[in-house]
Amino acid sequence: MFENLQVFENRYEELSEKLYDPQSAADPAVFAALMKESRELEPLVAAYREYKRCMEAVKGARELLESSDKELRELAQQELRENTVRAEELSEEINILLLPKDPNDGKNVIMEIRGGTGGEEAALFAYDLYRMYTAYAEGRGWRTEIVSLNETELGGFKEVSFLIDGEGAYSRLKYESGAHRVQRVPETETQGRIHTSAATVAVLPEAEEVEIDIDPKDLQIDTFRSSGAGGQHINKTSSAIRITHLPTGMVVECQDERSQYKNKDKAMKVLRARLLSKEQEKQSSQVAQERRLQVGSGDRSERIRTYNFPQSRVTDHRIGLTLYKLEEVLAGSLDELIDALIAADRAEKLSESMS
Repeated sequence: MFENLQVFENRYEELSEKLYDPQSAADPAVFAALMKESRELEPLVAAYREYKRCMEAVKGARELLESSDKELRELAQQELRENTVRAEELSEEINILLLPKDPNDGKNVIMEIRGGTGGEEAALFAYDLYRMYTAYAEGRGWRTEIVSLNETELGGFKEVSFLIDGEGAYSRLKYESGAHRVQRVPETETQGRIHTSAATVAVLPEAEEVEIDIDPKDLQIDTFRSSGAGGQHINKTSSAIRITHLPTGMVVECQDERSQYKNKDKAMKVLRARLLSKEQEKQSSQVAQERRLQVGSGDRSERIRTYNFPQSRVTDHRIGLTLYKLEEVLAGSLDELIDALIAADRAEKLSESMS
């Protein structure tokens, strides 16, 4: 079993030799590529090596079971049990590591949150979601940066776009794409009635320039003065940027920076991410049927999660998971939800690969 993994181990050893080669170190691009491939192979090779060690130990223990020495036989039985259990664990781990990787998992993220049904209350909920994700990012040591923001008079967000820069950001946050619903008594409600509002979240992998080729002729770039609710973010100069991608009609605005050049750079990042996401969705629809667990599909029309304030409850509808720790989740404690979604996604893929 897993004999074919020897090729991965051989490649890992080859990479290790190349990384110590002065010629590789002299070329930063080559060295970075080798290091990236080595890091990707390392978990699989480490698990495979330990699996081989366990199987050798199992083989040795079985031979010792034939011994006439009772104490040696008991030791062999214990060794056999322990290594058999560990080998089964490693077998499952290796099967997971062999699953096809999402090429976007290592990328930074552009998140877009928009208030949906519910007016001002939906905008306030969008603000709550923004705080939740930025708190989660901060807890993992990721950097966040607002690209564009449209606030309401009460401090809610009609829409907000922001960057999240951190290792593995997309691999975890991609499960957040979709419609989020909140059930609570709004601040503007005078009779104490519970209202249901919604906001949508889009999680886009940041695209590299080489992945998306944008012809400058396809862009209409306009400048305007920054503005915001209550006179916030107002500049006397036209530093805000609006980029229109003429072939698709996509419009991206950025007014967070005082520098026109910085705003343009941020807006281009968002545009490239949106175009990459659109192209990937197009390819996916052509080659694959929609999976049962709508995990990470970016389908923002589907209600994926409900935040119920009266019961302090958070329910993820895709996997039927309910947690009674609403305040903790909104404070950025998302790992329990995300880990469960990752586990469900892996189980689904394993089932598909074995069928």
